[in-house]
Amino acid sequence: MTVIESTPARPAARVDLCRSAPPAHPRPDGSDRYTISEVAALTGLTAHTLRWYERIGLMPHVDRSHTGQRRFTNRDLDWLSFVGKLRLTGMPVADMVAYAEMVRAGEDTVDARRELLERTRTDVITRIAELQDTLAVLDHKIGFYADAREASRKG
Repeated sequence: MTVIESTPARPAARVDLCRSAPPAHPRPDGSDRYTISEVAALTGLTAHTLRWYERIGLMPHVDRSHTGQRRFTNRDLDWLSFVGKLRLTGMPVADMVAYAEMVRAGEDTVDARRELLERTRTDVITRIAELQDTLAVLDHKIGFYADAREASRKG
């Protein structure tokens, strides 16, 4: 089995990465009022999914215009990007919602949030190892068939 090297989790800095902005947003802060269709286009999520995220508590409160239309911000885009990463880890939706609730609860939940993410990280490392084993089997089979084809040509 081949396992890729992984950087150990850094215990130090008490920075909530959910609050850190990704490199670029379509609009600068202050002018960042996106409609649900714009957010759907930017994130690849459907409007239905965005509404569902809000309904189940996975999405923080989204501001509304005077006509009641949702108006998302760059911070909402950052959160959705993070949620997308959590989805890729295979984290259950219930755990994502629990994490979102802990974020909203504030600083008293930092340790619990870290523990949840550490458990998820361990699960991801295990999945990576399983996928690498699977890749090795596929590579072996592909090589076998390539060798067999070459032998039949010479044959």
